[in-house]
Amino acid sequence: MRAKSKNTLGQPASLARQRRRLGEESAPCPLCGRLMVMGESLNEHHLIPRSHGGTEKFFLHRICHSKIHSVLSERELAESFSTFEKLQQHPEISSFIRWVRKQPPQCNAKHLRGRKK
Repeated sequence: MRAKSKNTLGQPASLARQRRRLGEESAPCPLCGRLMVMGESLNEHHLIPRSHGGTEKFFLHRICHSKIHSVLSERELAESFSTFEKLQQHPEISSFIRWVRKQPPQCNAKHLRGRKK
């Protein structure tokens, strides 16, 4: 049986727990570490895509979620990048994280590079 995923702080990161934390205070994004503010700037992400049997969801910034899916296919996510730690080690996502950490939490800028076909 697969162990529960953990966020970048090493804490369980279930969607329900994140919702409670966001209701009380700002929680860090499990990808970039910036504070998340409930609203339009957030999305839910399945570390293992639903098409590959994933069920556990996590909040993260919309821009972080978009970057993940612009770089990696669902198959790559399921097979090689099913934790936030592995995602953070991907060269293009690592570069993105260095850039996005300088942006405000509600930043929704567009990405220029996409997945190679």
